[in-house]
Amino acid sequence: MKKIVLLCAAGMSTSMLVNKMKEHSGNLQQEIEIYAYPISEAAENANNADAILLGPQVRFQEKKIKEMFPDISVTTIDMRDYGTMNGKKVLETTLELLGE
Repeated sequence: MKKIVLLCAAGMSTSMLVNKMKEHSGNLQQEIEIYAYPISEAAENANNADAILLGPQVRFQEKKIKEMFPDISVTTIDMRDYGTMNGKKVLETTLELLGE
């Protein structure tokens, strides 16, 4: 099972993207858990993730998050995919990042 954590300023906008990602994950042949949290809760909620995705509005914290979680894949979500809530593309990109 893969666990993907999305982080943004308050966890609100990423919650919508998580729903879109979950819709697409139902079409895949693997179990995937996807969660959204405010970046302020990263330490409590992202420590056992396989991938951490940052919303574009907190991309400036990517270095800090990578330092906090050196063994976890961390990347910023493409601004266009985020703005259009393209959950399918974000999930596919994340799975590629994980080598799936």
